[in-house]
Amino acid sequence: MDDCLRTYLLFLSNCQSMEELWTAHTEKMAQFGFDRIIYGFTRYRSGTSLGDPEDFIILTNHDKDYMDVFLGEAHYANAPMVNWALTNEGVGSWGMLEAENRLKDLSPAEKRLLEINCAVGVTAGYTISFKSISARSKGAIALTAKRGMSQADADAVWAEHGRNIHLMNNIAHLKILSLPYSGPKRNLTKRQREALEWVGDGKTMQDIAILMGLTSATVEKHLRLARENLAVETTAQAVLKAAFANQMFILEA
Repeated sequence: MDDCLRTYLLFLSNCQSMEELWTAHTEKMAQFGFDRIIYGFTRYRSGTSLGDPEDFIILTNHDKDYMDVFLGEAHYANAPMVNWALTNEGVGSWGMLEAENRLKDLSPAEKRLLEINCAVGVTAGYTISFKSISARSKGAIALTAKRGMSQADADAVWAEHGRNIHLMNNIAHLKILSLPYSGPKRNLTKRQREALEWVGDGKTMQDIAILMGLTSATVEKHLRLARENLAVETTAQAVLKAAFANQMFILEA
């Protein structure tokens, strides 16, 4: 392992925020020609569903207009490399799409996605599907080659640097899973998080009221709002979801 790679992996492993990690990782991938990337992770996969999109961890440096269409119109459900990632682990070259497209008739949804991607130069790249940690979890990252690069160009980069790129993304993925994350509508207030933490410690409502210096009614209000923010029905579910998102027992900066 060369010194530059070792230095970068050490930096990744010590990142204390999602923002710090993502800024560094997008810059690092751009050095290899992959200047637009999308990371996605869910813990709520079941059957054919990936769960509520608002519960996904989504990190990207793609243009907002593109992501509003890709995510907002749920085109990810028809993306061939997303479907590949759901049933495979490891590295997939987008070159496989050309062969597949020649052998089958594309559905209207697949044709629409192909048009959207071609319009913004999302045509060459690689997808890494990470090893799942449970039957309900799945994570992957799509590395889009910069405009003007062909798939052959991307394949040449991968032939030379692919093992290191794969390693860096694996480490980034594992680090992301350890960092606090909240979607646009899933962020807990400090009081909501504190109340959930005491529930997680097994304290009764009366205990929590004393510990927080509040009335039982106010504690219940914080727990109710936490349930609403996390889109769950019970406090036990709220504790579980907040724990999954690393929003409990976090160290304040």
